Amino acid sequence: MAWMLIVGSLLLAWISSLCKIFHGSSSSFRNSFLNTGGALRKRNVLLVVAHPDDESMFFSPTITFLTSRGHNLHVLCLSMGDADGKGNIRKDELYQACAILKVPLQQVKIMDHPDLQDGFGRVWNHTLLAKIIEGEIMSYGIDSIITFDNYGVSGHCNHRDVHYGVCKFLHNGPGNKIEAWELVSTNTLRKYSGPLDIWLLIIHAMQHSGEVMHCLLNEQPQKSFLAMAQHSSEWVWFRKLFVAFSSYTYVNTLRKIKYM
Repeated sequence: MAWMLIVGSLLLAWISSLCKIFHGSSSSFRNSFLNTGGALRKRNVLLVVAHPDDESMFFSPTITFLTSRGHNLHVLCLSMGDADGKGNIRKDELYQACAILKVPLQQVKIMDHPDLQDGFGRVWNHTLLAKIIEGEIMSYGIDSIITFDNYGVSGHCNHRDVHYGVCKFLHNGPGNKIEAWELVSTNTLRKYSGPLDIWLLIIHAMQHSGEVMHCLLNEQPQKSFLAMAQHSSEWVWFRKLFVAFSSYTYVNTLRKIKYM
């Protein structure tokens, strides 16, 4: 009977968390993200990721938030994900996923640079990354950047290099003209807590009031599943489980990058 009570309690908490998402009753953090002094205006945002599927697996709450509020989102994917020789397939899959996520395809750029190839142990040059990012910033009048933090959610070296490439651009670039945000990595327990992590994130944000952070709920988590399913070459059983149980499907915590 004890195990049934535990399972029932977890199920009730899971359902309650999903109800919080679907009814949009989030914290005040969500509503103020990218507002300037409380004023609502369209921002030109660049999401910088390492591989096709990063956008759907990790950043879909952020993408949904931005597109639903009329922000102008550009996606820069710094490799084709060609570690297994499927780069061209994965490139097309990323375009399909972005169509589901309502990102205009002309605002999606996928790199295939010989020095930025997918793979564990492949070190990406931070100066090269900063130069590519600067080009996107200048071309599209970007005023906000979103990317991985220095752990990169999964610890993948390419994710971490993307973070350091963005930081190098910020240190060498336009000073405080660019607003930069990183997706906060969590421990394993929280990573696989699904929508239950919403409550922990709100508590964490309250306890770390000195940091500038925003908690973005995914108001359409079903869209995350549909977007990830477009990556059919990667849509194997363990990634299906990841998307179902990952907290990153349901909520993103973005922290402001300090670079001054």
